[in-house]
Amino acid sequence: MSYSVGQVAGFAAVTVRTLHHYDEIGLLAPSGRSHAGHRRYSDADLDRLQQILFYRELGFPLDEVAALLDDPRTDPRAHLRRQHDLLTARIEKLQKMATAVEQAMEARTMGINLTPEEKFEVFGDKDPDEHAEEAERRWGGTEAYAESQRRAARYTKDDWKRMQAEIAAWGERYDALMEAGEPATGERAMDMAEEHRQHIGQWFYDCSYEMHQSLGEMYMSDERFKAFYDSTRPGLAEHLRDAITANAARHEGRR
Repeated sequence: MSYSVGQVAGFAAVTVRTLHHYDEIGLLAPSGRSHAGHRRYSDADLDRLQQILFYRELGFPLDEVAALLDDPRTDPRAHLRRQHDLLTARIEKLQKMATAVEQAMEARTMGINLTPEEKFEVFGDKDPDEHAEEAERRWGGTEAYAESQRRAARYTKDDWKRMQAEIAAWGERYDALMEAGEPATGERAMDMAEEHRQHIGQWFYDCSYEMHQSLGEMYMSDERFKAFYDSTRPGLAEHLRDAITANAARHEGRR
């Protein structure tokens, strides 16, 4: 089985021009030619193209890709192992970056009236304005967003520090709760969820039980928020979501 340059371009989502260039520089020479002299690619050629595209995605220049693939001491399995290691390292780095920019929604997505120096002092390497544009897109037309903007604009550096300390302390206690095996539907977990809801109300906007449940669902559906809570303890986002739901039901039952 052999394939035309157009077919290979379609398989690999690259341009015909790219394949011509790879041929011209000796990186990927097709194994055969048609009677009319057109390039024909074999399955082995496709395997090599896949390796090329992996290394290109990882940022390797073409000359280094050629050196790696043409090294007689390296077999195809070694390439796959190397690429797996490189991809795993990249995933870990991106995960750390995502975690680093994740702050509690109440502190990260709202307008913060601090100088750049004060922001760095309070939030370290986490940019509190990172997702301000998205926050406005999601909630910009709501009264809750408007109220949070009004409050946040009045906060001082010490206010933000105190808020961060409260968030950290709450996270430590929730971690301990999960360590002790407390179920999300238990009284302690529901009390922690209620504390979480009241913290939002204290610092940003009146958070109803219905709105709190919507936030809980977002903590699971939005990978960035999930990563923030799970950075404290794996599974915390889901546990908190369930505790928020149970707490809302408890409140309804008391009416």
